[in-house]
Amino acid sequence: MRLSFHNSKLESLKNISGWGKINPVDVDIITPETIEEIKIIINNSKAKSIISRGLGRSYGDAAQIKEGKVLKLNNFKKITPNYQKYEITAQAGATFEEILKVIIPKGFFLPVTPGTKKITLGGAIAADVHGKNHHIDGSFGNYIKRIRLINGSGENIILSPINQNQLENNEKFWATIGGMGLTGIIIDATFSIIPIQTSLIKTEISRHDNLDDLMQKMLEADEKYKYSVAWIDSMNNGLRGILTCGNHITNKDLGNSKDQNYLSFNSKSFTNIPNLIPINLMQRTFIKLFNELWFRKTSKNISKKLMTIEKFFYPLDAINNWNNIYGRKGFIQYQLFVPEEQKKLIKKILYKLKSINALTFLPVLKRLGAANQGYLSFPSPGWTLSIDLPAPNQKIENVLKEIDKEIAEIGGRFYLAKDSRQSEHIFKKTYPSLDTWKKVQTRLDPQGKFISDMAIRLRIFD
Repeated sequence: MRLSFHNSKLESLKNISGWGKINPVDVDIITPETIEEIKIIINNSKAKSIISRGLGRSYGDAAQIKEGKVLKLNNFKKITPNYQKYEITAQAGATFEEILKVIIPKGFFLPVTPGTKKITLGGAIAADVHGKNHHIDGSFGNYIKRIRLINGSGENIILSPINQNQLENNEKFWATIGGMGLTGIIIDATFSIIPIQTSLIKTEISRHDNLDDLMQKMLEADEKYKYSVAWIDSMNNGLRGILTCGNHITNKDLGNSKDQNYLSFNSKSFTNIPNLIPINLMQRTFIKLFNELWFRKTSKNISKKLMTIEKFFYPLDAINNWNNIYGRKGFIQYQLFVPEEQKKLIKKILYKLKSINALTFLPVLKRLGAANQGYLSFPSPGWTLSIDLPAPNQKIENVLKEIDKEIAEIGGRFYLAKDSRQSEHIFKKTYPSLDTWKKVQTRLDPQGKFISDMAIRLRIFD
């Protein structure tokens, strides 16, 4: 039975997919106007039929349910800063981009941000996003003070990480952080923001002829820099790469008086990739040429320069719909975590993919610090490697299955917000807190209303 509301917008059977453009499905998109409408939708829906969705930036099938109801909170975008308390309350449909436009001119920044600002607050919480500073500051869930959630019973509840004598509330909070939208519909949240004096980042960029040198330099940078990220040339025999580190710069660093204002945020995109490209443009010749130019443009000597927040954190956002460059068949992003003591596996993985001539474009390597209490949160101390790969490709898939097993054996895991292909067995082996999460999730959603194609593929509730 289809739902009808006076104010809600219902689009019948719209075809959607994740950012990787694989596994598209038909869904009912519903954009409610009020909390009461959300409650009605939940209460009148059958089991295993609802999931929420932000801007569709999860790469796989986490924010879709075939022939089910997908709720988009486009009408929930209110942003209320409290600069005196260094915090902000925003509704779940507000994007990081919209939040940054409000807080940067006032001298504040997000405590954690991934490599795109085109995500919603609700999505950031559901995926417990992490960024270039995880080795120091952890993931986004660490900074959430309060979440308002509509649970599977249609109840409006408040969750927080610290409640004296309220263990159940605390468990529900951490089940929602990184819970991939399966605990309920996030309405709004309050989280910490950090003070900045300028919107500039003082960077140090160095190039390294092999992976061992690159990773050693990353370890040395842990104490010196708040932010760090490395790009690897996976086509190169030595797996050379470029390391970019950075810290927020102060007015004192610039020698500025208080009258000068270096707090601005320009979020314009420079180009757009149309959704008309039938073939994958990421061919070997292009990737090799791009990698060579990218490596050579970096000085042999350490380069130090200033970058805007936009350029440092969100370089890919300059190209709208960059995922279209992979053509209609799409791509997968393979993001894995490797514990500190197993870091040699990163080189082994890259060489294994290289041995089958897999077209791996811009593999990204980051350091990870301490885990939080999220049952399904991804990061733990060690390393995370992200690789874009063309889909579908059976030769690549066969190798990835081999790597999956190795990662599972050494205590690693795969990021659910990026995943589109891991098996039930690998998932359940690599997320040891799943059973605890399921017990808490059942208290939030006793009738099992919330589901996604990812949850079905991984048999999370079986």
